[in-house]
Amino acid sequence: MEVKPKASVIISTYNKPNWLSLVLHSYNIQTESGFEIIIADDGSNEQTKAVIDAFTVETNLVVKHVWQKDDGFQKTKILNKAIGASSTEYLIFTDGDCIARQDFVATHLKLNAPNHALSGGYFKLTKTISDQITKSIITTQECFNKKWLVAQGQPKSFKLNKLTTSKIKAKVLNTLTPTKATFDGMNVSCYKADILKVNGFDERMQYGGEDRELGERMVNNGITFLQVRYSTICVHLHHERPYKNEESQQLNQNIRKETKQNKLTYTKFGIK
Repeated sequence: MEVKPKASVIISTYNKPNWLSLVLHSYNIQTESGFEIIIADDGSNEQTKAVIDAFTVETNLVVKHVWQKDDGFQKTKILNKAIGASSTEYLIFTDGDCIARQDFVATHLKLNAPNHALSGGYFKLTKTISDQITKSIITTQECFNKKWLVAQGQPKSFKLNKLTTSKIKAKVLNTLTPTKATFDGMNVSCYKADILKVNGFDERMQYGGEDRELGERMVNNGITFLQVRYSTICVHLHHERPYKNEESQQLNQNIRKETKQNKLTYTKFGIK
């Protein structure tokens, strides 16, 4: 008898096949295997499809490739389609440039609670180290090891504490951090029903805060975000952001301003 997955991991991607291959490998070695993967692909070419097809053959996980034609930055639209393609009640969102530690899915599932969403963080790798990451380094989990990272040239800083393996330390730091718990699309999880109630992502939005705005509507609708940035661990591969521009930022700011001022709980420009 086939066991139904406990969660859907939604991974957004766009034309970064080498990185996506590494990220997918990190999900193939999770301590928890009861989840499906949905790749929210905002118009990547055949190279990305080839990576996904190869991974689908080598893994026992259910993998769904949700693709749309390349029409500029349309991440909100593809994420809404991915939500629609999910078959579970619990969704974990991340990006195709974030490598998950082996306990990532298990921790999200362990800490989730009704009427709550989990707000995780990420640890940024330098470009030099990002270029060194291989599947074998992910398998040995060295890319989450502070000593290994520093030896490779990662600057020493308090942020290295984001890689702690101590549950007690993580709990204390989650409580003490001044960083607000928000919907950050590279490491966040929630119940699917809570996203559907607010009609998903606002598809008018471009890059910059499009995930936060969804979270703000969820908060207006009674969902509390819990800080888990020191518990649900992933490392972020270095890259530039060519799609970042002032016009998009202003559009997004205006939409978020309206959501906050009017305490909106629903968008007319979402899944429905």
